[in-house]
Formats: sequence, structure tokens, C-alpha cells
Amino acid sequence: MRPAYQLLRLLGHLLTGALTILLLFPHLSAEERARRVTVWAGRLVGLAGVRVVMHGRPPAVRGEGALIVANHVSWLDIHVLHSLLFTRFISKAEIKNWPLIGWLAEMTGTLFLERTKKSDAARINQLMAEHLRSGECLALFPEGTTTDGSEVRPFYASLFNPALAAEAQVWPVLIRYLDLNGQPTLAAAYHDDTTLAQSVMRVLRSGGLQAEVTFLPPIPATGGHRRELAQTAESAIRDALARAGRGTAPETPARRPGEMR
Repeated sequence: MRPAYQLLRLLGHLLTGALTILLLFPHLSAEERARRVTVWAGRLVGLAGVRVVMHGRPPAVRGEGALIVANHVSWLDIHVLHSLLFTRFISKAEIKNWPLIGWLAEMTGTLFLERTKKSDAARINQLMAEHLRSGECLALFPEGTTTDGSEVRPFYASLFNPALAAEAQVWPVLIRYLDLNGQPTLAAAYHDDTTLAQSVMRVLRSGGLQAEVTFLPPIPATGGHRRELAQTAESAIRDALARAGRGTAPETPARRPGEMR
């Protein structure tokens, strides 16, 4: 499929998502809205030429509060995770101002953090803790930035406060992007001075990618200190990345998204 044609289909898919939110979401239950977001995200990554493969077991969407913490490589990360389960993301406030994309993110439950305002951290922490106590699944990228996928940068410990306050479980997740031969690729990386438009076109011109998502064993956030919790989650993802680089098989069998439903 030609990249220009793929881009047109992606733009059409974005508009379809916007119309669904405007016309249907007000009349749907929370469960049905979540299901439609998951289906929509799966369609989006498919249109981008990305095949998602999952290892491990994800948290329940509703149940005990769960905080997913993942390494951050691409603008695709959110959609890849959403294609597997519905989760409420924590994102930088700048994304809220992106045309259409920011509005879609807000309407699908994203919580925005104004990083330039120290006072906003207390607000978002309290809001996250409330959602976790109610049994929701939240997700964030504690590196605070994107990388090319070859490393895991130190996690910001303050982002783990809500999990401790709610005594939720923290779920480390490793995200990798591979080419069609199963080798690591930089095609999906959205970092440094790369613009969103450049990154999107790089993905479309790649000829196809595989997003590998590994859910690692959860970490109970009871007692302890936020710094210890952050370091434990960071180490788990870094070790999983090292194992993947050595070609070590995941601890649990791989499953395609459709096999979990």
C-alpha cells in the first residue's frame, strides 16, 4: 500500500473517530465506549502497517486499580496499548493543543499534566489516586520523554505516588518495534528533533512493522517508597529489554490480541 494512500486512510480514520465521539459516545455506556476505543485503536495501527504481538498477561480493565508504566518510543505507543486494552493515559498538557488528536485524547479519558506548573502535580496525583481506588486502569510513560527504543531512561519517581496512595498494582510494560524480519528498527521512533509528520511518514514508508508488547509481572504498591517502586519497575523493563536483545524467549507464550477476547 502506498504511503500517500495510507495517510489518507489514517486521516479518514481520525475523522471517523471524531464523529463517533460526537454522535454516539453521549448515548453509550462506559464499557461500550471503552470497547469502541480499543477497536478504533486496533484499526489505526493496522492502517499504519503495524502488527501488534503481545507477551504476558495484561491487567483487568476493571478490578483492582492498575497503573501501567511503559518505556516510551513512539506516538504509536498509546494506540498500540489501547488496541490491547482500554486504559486512561496520563499525558503532557502540550498534546491537548494538537489539532484533532488532542481533542480525541481528551474525549477518550486522557488526564493531562501541566509539567511547567509544580502545583499541577498535586492535582493530577490526587485525580490518579481516585481513579485507581475506583478500580480503573491507568497508564503513563515515566521516562518523561521518548527514546529510540534501545535504552530505558531513569523513571520519575513522583509519578508513582498515586499508586502508593491507592495501594494499586504497578504493571511494567516493555514496548519494542521490529521490522518484518523481526529485527529492532528505528522506523517508529519519535524523538529528538523529529516532527510528528516526519515520524508518521517514516512509519508509513517502512513497509510494515511489528509492535511487541510485553506485560511483566505486576508490582504491589503497598508500603515502601516511591523511589524504590520506580526503580523496581524501571529495572524490570530494562532487564526485559536486555533479554529481548539477547533473543531470550519471554516468560509467557506470545498471544495475538484477538486471542485474549
